[in-house]
Amino acid sequence: MAVIYQNEDLSLHKNNDSIDLTSIKNNMALTVNDDGEILNEYIVKLLDNYIFELLNENESFTPIHVDEVASRIAKIYEKIRKIIDWKDDNALRRGAIERILKRIIFPNIAKITVKKFDIKYLAETLTFELIRGGHLPNNSIPLERLIDVERIIKKYLIFLDSSSKFDIFAFKQRVNYINFLIEISACEIEEILTNPFKEYGIINAMSKCLENIVRFEPNDFLKNDEIKKFLLISTIKTLYDLDDKYISYILLKLNFPNWNILEEDEIRIISKKLPEIWNQIEIDLKNKILKKFTRVAEYVDTIFLLIDDILLKYKNKPNILYKIFDNKIKFEKEIKIAYKKRYSTLKTRLIRLAIFSTLSVFLSNWFTFFIIEVPLAKLFYEGFNLKAAIIDFLIPTFVMFLLVSIIKLPSKDNMNKVINLANSIVYKNSEKRYFQIKFDNGKPSLLKIFMVSLYIEIIIFAFIGIAYLFYIGGLPMTSVIFDTFTISLTFFAAVAIKNKSKELNVDEDTTIGSFLLDMLSVPIAKVGAFLARKWKEYNVVAILFNFLIETPFAVILNLIQGWSDFISEEKQEFH
Repeated sequence: MAVIYQNEDLSLHKNNDSIDLTSIKNNMALTVNDDGEILNEYIVKLLDNYIFELLNENESFTPIHVDEVASRIAKIYEKIRKIIDWKDDNALRRGAIERILKRIIFPNIAKITVKKFDIKYLAETLTFELIRGGHLPNNSIPLERLIDVERIIKKYLIFLDSSSKFDIFAFKQRVNYINFLIEISACEIEEILTNPFKEYGIINAMSKCLENIVRFEPNDFLKNDEIKKFLLISTIKTLYDLDDKYISYILLKLNFPNWNILEEDEIRIISKKLPEIWNQIEIDLKNKILKKFTRVAEYVDTIFLLIDDILLKYKNKPNILYKIFDNKIKFEKEIKIAYKKRYSTLKTRLIRLAIFSTLSVFLSNWFTFFIIEVPLAKLFYEGFNLKAAIIDFLIPTFVMFLLVSIIKLPSKDNMNKVINLANSIVYKNSEKRYFQIKFDNGKPSLLKIFMVSLYIEIIIFAFIGIAYLFYIGGLPMTSVIFDTFTISLTFFAAVAIKNKSKELNVDEDTTIGSFLLDMLSVPIAKVGAFLARKWKEYNVVAILFNFLIETPFAVILNLIQGWSDFISEEKQEFH
């Protein structure tokens, strides 16, 4: 079944009648500044929608409040979870939502209990736990949004119930489908609670920009709908580093324009089609052509990240944005300020990423050491000495430190390149920079066969070399195998961090040294990426935390919250 994406833009499907749009719509026409520069349509639309949403957001609401003592304790726990789950910052909140949903509804899915859900209670529990854990700001989330959270939970419970009726599903496939439903429900709940209108506006603008500046050879290789789809996916991947879960959710929204406001009858009809649509989305996300689109998107995502920073800077003075973007000199000044600010924090952010990634690998190594490696070594009559244990723990950490320490920040002339490209993107009659994507004819050339063969050989010899180093270090053979794959996870984390270091680059700045390093590290990291996906899928430590630690921990936090509320009420007698 082909998935046809009907909706042109991402939206939050909110009621837009509450604000008078007259003053904003007057600015919808293309504006011309003193230098004769004309704003591109997608930039004008971005500004109009952003200002409208800011005005709409300022309406009165009842804020949700949680106890600060319980919140501080929960935040400590979430920091521990960040290490265990090994997720990027953008996925932490959704990961928390997934954990809460699985913790509460898993027994029902597994048919352990027949107790019906109290959807209102589940919506309240989920939202309060997110605020307590620091994933949402206290006293800022409208109480009125709980109704929307209830509606979302009800919808996905229908989808989950329908999944039990698909007899054609193998056990593993059904488990993956249930995970898919919980993951996209977390995306939708996060969307309702955070209202990411700025991010959606930036994504829309960048994807429209790419449609204008990307050329294809041959130009009839893909249909127009497929081009738009892959440009959107590549935009989401590169701009905010969103994962496949969120991309799947966005593709569903584009396939069903009224996804967020479905009636129950529509939900039951869609539930019959959803497994097939899910399979098609999986195919789209694994399409090898997508790499070509993503590579181009990486050239321009810097500009839209900086535009995002400018929009955020003037959140409380949105009307100034028109004057900034309408004046090329003011716009360039703001781009420079945003660039310098990101540049100054980039090294710190990379170090923080390195620390969390290394700690995660260290903890997983600790787990395999005591739970798997030591018992296996004893089983095969091998043993650990102090030297072998030190090597087992420190080598992966040292490799991570070494790989991160050689990451370089953008060159000095990169800022001028950023400004030139920004003008090209924002102003319609500026000198354009176009990008080209060439498609293969499907027939492997001798050069392609040679490169693939060399790639495989590098993987084989690299792993043999790493294993040999652990072997001569005196580790048992079982640990040699485990630690060799741990190194590949370390390389994967380091390459991911290196890619994040290029968030301000608008051109490839490759030296001979970095080329040779990539030649070795990328093949090893490829294996690490596969293992990382499996680690998240079969993360035993995370499962133990979910059901043996997090469940009673949530009860304790609820008791603290209740006791605090009780004491606060009792204190009122002393007035």
